[in-house]
Amino acid sequence: MDRESLAGRKFWLSWAAQIVAAAILGQTLYFKFSGAPEAIALFTRLGVEPWGRIATGVVEFITVILLLSPRLAGIGAGLSTFLMFGAILSHLTVLGISVAGDGGLLFTLAWVVLACSLSVLWLRRRQLPLLGTRFRSTEETVARS
Repeated sequence: MDRESLAGRKFWLSWAAQIVAAAILGQTLYFKFSGAPEAIALFTRLGVEPWGRIATGVVEFITVILLLSPRLAGIGAGLSTFLMFGAILSHLTVLGISVAGDGGLLFTLAWVVLACSLSVLWLRRRQLPLLGTRFRSTEETVARS
């Protein structure tokens, strides 16, 4: 679950994806927690203001911490995958692609975070609790016993 778990290129690819996803999620926290008018308008359209905005911010904050933790990045990637599926679904069903004239920026960023999260999930699949054992080779499983 540290550097030895991911060799060379996979290690750096995973960290690049983790940092990109964490940076995008992290920068949205200010808007959610400060009660920025854009965030309030968005969550009002979804019908979940203020509790949905604050709860989403808390989950995103936890996700950022997990993504930046070498041992827990896979869990963070799983959590951000679910968050982004929800965000993309919200855009496709309620919000629309372009929100408040942003030209689809939020929608695009959700796809970027989703792509990064899925990449981290794949690269760190052997580290996932419960599911990770299905991806380990027989030799790895015997060696861990």
